[in-house]
Amino acid sequence: MRQTYYGALNLLTQEFTIMPAESGNGVNSVLFIKHLQALHPGKQLLILWDGASYHCCHEVQKYLDEINHGLEEKDWKVTCIRFAPHAPAQNPTEDVWLKGKKFLRDNFFNNKTFHQVKNSFFNFLNKNIFNFDKIRWYLEITQPV
Repeated sequence: MRQTYYGALNLLTQEFTIMPAESGNGVNSVLFIKHLQALHPGKQLLILWDGASYHCCHEVQKYLDEINHGLEEKDWKVTCIRFAPHAPAQNPTEDVWLKGKKFLRDNFFNNKTFHQVKNSFFNFLNKNIFNFDKIRWYLEITQPV
């Protein structure tokens, strides 16, 4: 048994949003972008993603082209940037996944079924606040001299 999740860490609020999916693919990547847009209506989104091929596949590119059509880059509704290849240390979401896995290990006795494991993982991560040092990497703004 396995479960796929999409997750995003809001770097400003440190709140984590998680969405279960049947698999990681282009259709579900677009659904996740739409999910994030619904959570933040009218806001411009900057999504930093790992190198999974379905994060930059045809379906995602087509959706981004549709919603950003005719807009200058600075006005795009959603901008997706990929982390460097094979660099999970750059991605604070990887730290969130590790916290979730540790939580499951520490509480294994409370979860007798796979359904309980999934619920426990989801409930621990969803809307939880995670403060990691590397978040500051992305929030630092250079001051003019």
